[in-house]
Amino acid sequence: MRCLLTASVVFATLAGSVYGHGRDSNTPLRRRKTLGFGPEHPHAVFNSNPYQIQTVGFTPLSPTTDPYEVARLFVSDVLGVSDDTGSWKIRKDSYTDKNTGVTHVYVRQVVNGLEVTDGDMNINVKDGRVLSYGNSFYQGPKPAAYSSTVAPEDLRHPQDEYCGQLHSHIGSLLRQSAGDQVVMGSSVVTPELAHIVDSNCAHPQLDPLTSDPTDFRPALLQFMAAATPNRELSDDIAENPSRYINKMSITDESHFAPGSETQVQFKIDNVPDAVSTATAHLAYIQVPNQAGDGTELQLVWKFEVEMQDNWYESAVTATTPHRIVSVVDWASDSPIPIPPKTEPATYNVFSWGINDPECGPRSLEKENIDSIASPAGWHSIPVDNDPSTPRGKKPGVWKKSATTWGNNVFAQENWEGANNYIHNFRPASDADGVFDFPYEPKKTDKDDAYTEATSYINATVTQLFYTNNKIHDFYYRYGFNEVAGNFQQYNFGRGGEENDAVIANAQDGSGYNNANFMTPPDGRNGRMRMYLWNTALPYRDGDLEAGIVIHEYSHGLSTRLTGGPANSGCLGWGEAGGMGEGWGDFLATTIRANRTYSDYAMGAWAANKTTGIRNFVYSTDEGVNPSTYKTLDKPGYWGVHAIGEVWAEILWVVSQKLIAKHGYSDDLFPPVAGADGVVPREHHFWRQDKDLYVPKHGNTLMVQLVINGMKLQPCRPSFFDARDAIIEADRVLTDGENVCLLWKGFAERGLGVDAKVEGRTPWGGGVRTNGYAVPFQCQDGPSAPSTPEFL
Repeated sequence: MRCLLTASVVFATLAGSVYGHGRDSNTPLRRRKTLGFGPEHPHAVFNSNPYQIQTVGFTPLSPTTDPYEVARLFVSDVLGVSDDTGSWKIRKDSYTDKNTGVTHVYVRQVVNGLEVTDGDMNINVKDGRVLSYGNSFYQGPKPAAYSSTVAPEDLRHPQDEYCGQLHSHIGSLLRQSAGDQVVMGSSVVTPELAHIVDSNCAHPQLDPLTSDPTDFRPALLQFMAAATPNRELSDDIAENPSRYINKMSITDESHFAPGSETQVQFKIDNVPDAVSTATAHLAYIQVPNQAGDGTELQLVWKFEVEMQDNWYESAVTATTPHRIVSVVDWASDSPIPIPPKTEPATYNVFSWGINDPECGPRSLEKENIDSIASPAGWHSIPVDNDPSTPRGKKPGVWKKSATTWGNNVFAQENWEGANNYIHNFRPASDADGVFDFPYEPKKTDKDDAYTEATSYINATVTQLFYTNNKIHDFYYRYGFNEVAGNFQQYNFGRGGEENDAVIANAQDGSGYNNANFMTPPDGRNGRMRMYLWNTALPYRDGDLEAGIVIHEYSHGLSTRLTGGPANSGCLGWGEAGGMGEGWGDFLATTIRANRTYSDYAMGAWAANKTTGIRNFVYSTDEGVNPSTYKTLDKPGYWGVHAIGEVWAEILWVVSQKLIAKHGYSDDLFPPVAGADGVVPREHHFWRQDKDLYVPKHGNTLMVQLVINGMKLQPCRPSFFDARDAIIEADRVLTDGENVCLLWKGFAERGLGVDAKVEGRTPWGGGVRTNGYAVPFQCQDGPSAPSTPEFL
């Protein structure tokens, strides 16, 4: 019954901890280390109704006014200063969504010529009106040039606070345990809790080497001592810091043009445990003040460091003692080439909608050459954008690959678990372009299970390539296109940053029983790593469970859309990080669902467990899944995966209400363009009474609202922000005809207008109160007080 119950990363993961292996499955496993924390922003707001916008004194302008001019005037009204003061700038990743006509303008605060890395505004503009906006700009006094408003030694250290809260929370779990094991949901987690504490909190504090804030090497070394999973290396850095500092080579990459995103940036090579060149630039970050009701500015070095299993964006205080303030793990002119016309390839795969091998047989499926989402098909790529081809300007020259290599995704085995991919093995089609390989796993004993799994690598990589391309095209048609930051090597002259196709590794040797996705900013490759699962004999392959692949790809979707495609630091922890997990679960479940309603589990096939790897299956029945907003206060719900399943459950309940009202579409894909390149407007997929392309049915409309909501919501959103953004998305798309229905869906699981949280912490802590009320205009009868909720 698993198919009637799907599957299941910023760097995001499917399950709570990651293990690794080499080519031999009997070699000792290693744990992946990951850091993720940062300051809370108590002053941040997201306003999405006209009254809130009018209160800042801004009135709508002419519908013909340039939306960027509307945004400039709006920011000037909110802040009381114009952009010619140099206190803020509109980021270059701002864009207009052609599907909705909404212009998403991203603004970054500037103080003393340096960016405030978490001083963000996102302003959503259409027809001269500001529809909604988020604002986390620093509001306090300006410090002297290249200094902080708080001394490092007086800093309320976010990592120390996080670790203190983590120890306290884990202590409460231990007190509830019996014996020496702690049960969280259905998993024994004592070793995992210890690993999480060690990953985030156990590292040496280096002795000050210099007090010169212009020398960032000690700050970078302090971060690497914390980030490396190699305890021996960390200890050696602490004992011999000068040796590592002297090995670092620095290149100044200062920009001449004053309008650059980062005017002074350094590249650093020979950084211990880094696998590529790191970058550094000076910036400010906001830290909580002593009263806890506002923020102060701290001068920091911002680092981007790619490691074997992580890709970090971190902020470390510029002056000693060097303290880590924030960490996010992210786990672009030539002539436009004309894509060649080629015969579509054929793949023997589990087709779109079949979640895993127990849900249906494989079939021969044609390459979907969607002229809008993938104009060149799935196997063609311009030579100038092909990382496997020697660099050299060859405008207009295309390469057609006979392997699982193309413009949207590079799929291959990665048995060694390293970062190499170009020369890794990938299957080739026959002379007719057919990828047809056997998949008949034989039952084996434990010693032979790994070898047996690798024997069907051709089928597994083919499946991974197919699913990645399908989800690329699917999300593209719902608005995740080039200007929104999607993943493509070549963007067909349609905007956005290029050279960032997904690197998809099958049977990755760095782990078992998991999957993850690295999402750097637009213009750098996303990296998906899929693992074998040793939960059954023969081993099960996560590449063959579509829900896992879709969940991981969805991390790239939500990270690129939230806060803008050039900002990958918006979903790093707490409720925001949890929703990054939840969107993946919800979208994967929606894609595998069918017209006859059913409950669904995540990761059931791969994990060989009917109820999957979450605490509950996704269900509208509160007896099956009792999750509400208040559930986040329960023991075991501090991590992003547990937070995410609550968000996914809420979205699942909301979506079923839309389906009950608008019906169900068996095909989630919008209609393809005709020979003229135009998507047919008169089609049963679309509402015919709307000017915009509005999906007609409840399930397709929900997908559109969720994706549009990601674009509208602010950086570091809360559940409330994301809820309001989805409701705002409906106002834009349908003139708000579903607003009350959406409110009732959210309120059914405690996220009504009277829901609240007190004492919110950066990692998701706080005391929540369920709210079951809806706005006055949505009430069917006399208003009743919110029902009390107890743990």
